[in-house]
Amino acid sequence: MSTLAKVMSKFRLAVVQLQVSSVKADNLSRARRLVREAAGQGSKVVLLPECFNSPYGTSFFSRYAENIPGESTQVLSEAAKENEVYLVGGSIPEEDGGKLYNTCTVFGPDGEMILKHRKIHLFDIDVPGKIRFQESETLSPGSSLSLFDTPFCKVGVGICYDMRFAELAQLYSRKGCQLLVYPGAFNMTTGPAHWELLQRGRALDNQVYVATASPARDEAASYVAWGHSTVVNPWGEVISKAGPEEAVIYADIDLQYLADIRQQIPITSQRRDDLYAVQKKKN
Repeated sequence: MSTLAKVMSKFRLAVVQLQVSSVKADNLSRARRLVREAAGQGSKVVLLPECFNSPYGTSFFSRYAENIPGESTQVLSEAAKENEVYLVGGSIPEEDGGKLYNTCTVFGPDGEMILKHRKIHLFDIDVPGKIRFQESETLSPGSSLSLFDTPFCKVGVGICYDMRFAELAQLYSRKGCQLLVYPGAFNMTTGPAHWELLQRGRALDNQVYVATASPARDEAASYVAWGHSTVVNPWGEVISKAGPEEAVIYADIDLQYLADIRQQIPITSQRRDDLYAVQKKKN
């Protein structure tokens, strides 16, 4: 392997577990500061949490919603450019054409927006006696897969509930993604039960790296996030994990290690495409 190839086969990922408040300007300035901190530690890709600019909840989406481009995406663009990083901007409530979306934007090191992912699967659940939440009361779903290129690897993007759908991760893997990122805000019921399990499952099934970014836990919030932002490797091991509080965690993504895993356990070439297939539906 050439020296350049060796350099490009490894990069540092940072996950920002932001303490989100009801003051949008404070959220934006904190995010900007922590992106700068992450870049100072050598990170090339930085991931922010779901609803990083606003509290999470159906009563907040319309109040904090913005057009894209808008105030929050302008800050993301500037932060990406100032720090020369690929910045996965968690998600924000987006208003477009009278509809609201839960939307992730990604910016390149030049500050240009390279991707906009609208949450495909809306978080509509009802666990009796524990939690009921219906995103569809206010939000509309996205309708496209979202992946982007970096000099290191392709990256697939989902938001929170998207992670529960194994087919999406499989499609991203088939399209060449080696890292999947999910800004997410699991709660105190689903968090301890499923948050880490789902990430390890998506990583192991597809032999990819998986990273999740949660808001930090705020016990006084109307929706209490679990926290515990995580990075999992292609062997299904947790290689970096936050606690409940605000933090920046780091993981060195090793694409040669990923290639070695795929060679040792070659499930990609062993799939029985004559018996089953996961395919993107043609529009």
